[in-house]
Amino acid sequence: MIDPWLVMLALKMATAAAVVVGCSLLAERSGPMIAAMIATLPISAGPVYVFLALDHDAAFIAQGALGSMASNLANAGLSFAYVFLAQRFGTALCLAAALAAWIATLLLLRALAPSFPVLLAATVAVYGGLHLMFRPYLAARPKQPPERPWYLIPMRAAFVAALAGTVTTLSSHVGPTWSGSLAALPIVLSSLIVMLQPRIGGPATAAVMANGALALIGFGVALAAVHLAALPLGSGLALSLGLAICIGWNLALMRLTRGAR
Repeated sequence: MIDPWLVMLALKMATAAAVVVGCSLLAERSGPMIAAMIATLPISAGPVYVFLALDHDAAFIAQGALGSMASNLANAGLSFAYVFLAQRFGTALCLAAALAAWIATLLLLRALAPSFPVLLAATVAVYGGLHLMFRPYLAARPKQPPERPWYLIPMRAAFVAALAGTVTTLSSHVGPTWSGSLAALPIVLSSLIVMLQPRIGGPATAAVMANGALALIGFGVALAAVHLAALPLGSGLALSLGLAICIGWNLALMRLTRGAR
């Protein structure tokens, strides 16, 4: 007889992979601004948090959101390294340097253990500053029409399925903070680098990352809302609130950008 736990784990992995692949395919067919707005939605962390909420109480989710805020802030290191390196170097070097910057930033944040107000303020300040630094790189366009090798969609689905399975399996052993950090791994951003740069060039891919700086403020604020709301409102309402904040923030950014143009 098949273990029900294994069936549930397989379902979690398949659901998370389907959500991320579907949203990422939409991002590929858009310009850098729209692609960034889609890529910075919680299409990877969201399904993982839903499954964590099924297995753990609201206190676990609230504490996990703090870990995810640190991971989200670490994306600033990833974005900074990638946007500037992608103007001159190839995919492998850029991705390796970006992931190394993310890991180094996350470990530094874990060592410093900043408080919740400091994490929130740093998210706003750091990504606001990055947006100003990235302004010369926001409008780059592809050098050639994108063509997708057959293996990229299965590879992306495998990455996300592995993330969902790993986080939900390890969550009982590593605690809420590391579970939150793992849930917010930059799977989508890394996948976009791997898929897009060989096809459309580094500057155009960097434009997607650069346009996402302000959007990651919204993700950080959403995680802050989950942290504050999980205990009084429950995990379900807190996660719904966080999703609403992400979507509302990104829609507002798109509207403001169109208005400015």
